[in-house]
Amino acid sequence: MKEECKVVFSEDQVVARIKEIAAEIDAEYRGETVYLLCVLKGSIYFTCELARHMKTPVKFGFMSVSSYGDRLTSSGAVTMNGDVDFNVAGKNVLIIEDIIDSGRTISYISKMIAKRDPATWKICTLLDKPSRRAVDVKADYVGFEIPDMFVVGYGLDYAQRYRNLPYVAELILTEDPE
Repeated sequence: MKEECKVVFSEDQVVARIKEIAAEIDAEYRGETVYLLCVLKGSIYFTCELARHMKTPVKFGFMSVSSYGDRLTSSGAVTMNGDVDFNVAGKNVLIIEDIIDSGRTISYISKMIAKRDPATWKICTLLDKPSRRAVDVKADYVGFEIPDMFVVGYGLDYAQRYRNLPYVAELILTEDPE
């Protein structure tokens, strides 16, 4: 199988949009602390870049949830690999996702967080793919809306590869000619 990465959003475009999102969050939470709940592993680049551009005081939390494994599409089953590492009760929680595809993972996380009595909770995603939605969920902050394509880079992976690309690219798999 031949793998090709076609740039969808350049590093400059990604960083510029993240700066805009940071400004929106700052305007909303002025003077309050926001707990950035990074959904590992894909959201780590986005979370760090977002925090870097925020003026609002932030604290970090992490959890590990997956539904892809090494596949190109969601398995449909959400697997919790590590729960939230802080008590969300009474806190402003911003769930940070790399991509919302089927919506199953973020819906699962959102329901779990809501039951734990945060002061506020919202969803922030770098990429949104509404055409693949299986669960009705909407992010409060969206970097880019994308069509139905498989993307890698800026934290997103395929079989744990390509996370370190400084841009977002469509991964195109083709058969090797023999």
